[in-house]
Amino acid sequence: MSAVISYFLERLDHLVKKFQHKCDIHEEWSNGKIDLFKSTDFKQCSLNDLRALSRKHLAFESDLAAHQDRVEQIAAIAQELNVLGYEQITGINERCQKLCNEWDELGDLTQKRRLALTEAEKIVERIDSLFLDYAKKAAPYLNWLDGAREDLIDMFFIHTLDEICGLIEAHNQFKATLGEADTEYKNIIRLVEDARQTCQDNNLDLPPNPYTNIQPEELTTKWNEVQALVPQRDQDLQTEYGKQQQNERFRIQFAQKANIVGPWIERQHEQLQQLTFQVVGTLEQHQKKLETMENNVAQYRPHIDELEKYNQQIQECMIFENRHTPYTMEVIRVAWEQLHTQLTRQIAEIKNQIYTLEKKGISEEQMNEFRAAFAHFDKSRSRRLDPKEFRSCLIACGYNIREDRQGDADFQRIMANVDPTHTGFVTFESFLDFMTRECSEEDSVDQLTLAFKTLSADKPYITAEVLKRELPADQAEWCIQRMKPYTGADSVPGAYDYKTFSSALYGESDL
Repeated sequence: MSAVISYFLERLDHLVKKFQHKCDIHEEWSNGKIDLFKSTDFKQCSLNDLRALSRKHLAFESDLAAHQDRVEQIAAIAQELNVLGYEQITGINERCQKLCNEWDELGDLTQKRRLALTEAEKIVERIDSLFLDYAKKAAPYLNWLDGAREDLIDMFFIHTLDEICGLIEAHNQFKATLGEADTEYKNIIRLVEDARQTCQDNNLDLPPNPYTNIQPEELTTKWNEVQALVPQRDQDLQTEYGKQQQNERFRIQFAQKANIVGPWIERQHEQLQQLTFQVVGTLEQHQKKLETMENNVAQYRPHIDELEKYNQQIQECMIFENRHTPYTMEVIRVAWEQLHTQLTRQIAEIKNQIYTLEKKGISEEQMNEFRAAFAHFDKSRSRRLDPKEFRSCLIACGYNIREDRQGDADFQRIMANVDPTHTGFVTFESFLDFMTRECSEEDSVDQLTLAFKTLSADKPYITAEVLKRELPADQAEWCIQRMKPYTGADSVPGAYDYKTFSSALYGESDL
């Protein structure tokens, strides 16, 4: 009997210790898990953290299932102790009931947490998707806004009506895209609003967007700025359009006048050139033609003044190009001044030529021959000849210039005479003076030679005796000192060479 009692007591003691031990292990394992599962801190987690928590929760559910046996064992031990009539069964039952209640609660919380994590993951996935879509659209849209703003405030420097029309057309095309841009802006902002509303509906704080730093407020500010700049750009372009319309009117006004004045001046230049090189009639008649032309040019002056007024408008408007005319005011001014200068010079030349004819005995036929010869070699119509052209002209006029060293020396002497400042050119005036002088001197040489020949009774020499007899004493002595001795075969003592003396006296040879 005592052995049975002893076994019974040992059995009770063993069950109690086993119960306590398993309860201790279970309570240690479950400690804090109920409070943890009641927590909703996961709602502020990122998508990656949520996914990690979900995987961790799945692992916990497996662990929970593994602890089911222990709970059942604890309940079975408590039941057995009840059957055995354990005298302190009240404490055992209370602890067992508490453990079972916590186990049931933990199971319920585990299921709820799994559902909550799944729902939270869906919510965060939606927010994350909205953030990603926002980032994909916000970056290019912000770039477009920056570019549009730069274009709208860009200063334009244009000079023609076509250029401003091109800018207006481009601006109108840009305005046509604003409706689409507004729709895109609203769609982008709606993504943020949807994310914010989703958070509000689920009592969540809106997290920062992990995909971009572009804030919706920045997009709103810049979009509003672009919209405000559009009408300002419209106004600026229309103002510039009006300015360019006025500039175009000024261009056309100037061009219409310049296209009349320019050709008129050119025709006067051509007419003057023809009068210069093709003298028809007497020099007096030629002078009258030039003076008539000068009077016509003077009467045309109001047209130049009118063109200057138009040019002043163009200058004030900073107009630099005019496609309606090849003429500029500078070109017309130069041509006008050249016409005046050449007319004045031509009239002075004709007067000088008339004076030359009257005072130096040059015939008008000779004058025309000189002019024709000069014009023939003046290929550039510049009224001047270079040394090569001048030499050819002299030869054509009958001047004997040999192609040797002596001929070159003679030509250089002539060049020094007609081009004393060494410009490298011979003007028509210098040529005419030279030829006039040469013709005059040629006549004088012939006349002087004939006079000496008469005094010497047709002999090729003259003696000192004849000179002293026929000339005043001082003149006879002057001639004797400068005449060279005559060296011909028929020479006599005291004979002098009057031909060389006559030529030297007028520059054709050296005394």
